[in-house]
Amino acid sequence: MTLTNEQVVLLSDAGLPIGVADKALVHTSHTALHLAFSCHIFDEAGRILVTRRALTKRTWPGVWTNSFCGHPGPDEGMESAVRRRAAAELGVTLASLELALPDFRYRAVDASGVVENEICPVYVATLTDALAPNPDEVAETQWAEPSRLLAAIEATPWAFSPWLSLQLPQLLG
Repeated sequence: MTLTNEQVVLLSDAGLPIGVADKALVHTSHTALHLAFSCHIFDEAGRILVTRRALTKRTWPGVWTNSFCGHPGPDEGMESAVRRRAAAELGVTLASLELALPDFRYRAVDASGVVENEICPVYVATLTDALAPNPDEVAETQWAEPSRLLAAIEATPWAFSPWLSLQLPQLLG
């Protein structure tokens, strides 16, 4: 599925599906509420995988963020979408997948004025594969101690995505 053909599920304020829209046209200065997900991958040592968004990304290019994120298609189950994006962004198969924050919701505006406005369930996972990041999605990867990552976010919030800044304290709390 290419970016220009990818559809996102539009939501009412109550979180109910109300339609679909082309992903390439949704993220603007007036982004409609839509369905997404985030996933945080942990290794056996308890470290968390953070990724630096590719410089070509439309929103928050070059910032550090969670392991990966995305949008389920209109008729796609959430877990299937998470597994699809793990393969597309990081070239991996997830060994385990667990819903950690089912009701996460946020709205944020990046420096260019593009808005993220999402109901975004948050998952945690472990890997079965070595990382093979897609350079169109990921500029860099880093395994981090969660407490040190949280301290880095608190010290330099501008270097991290707003959703990571909001999600990590809830995951570690």
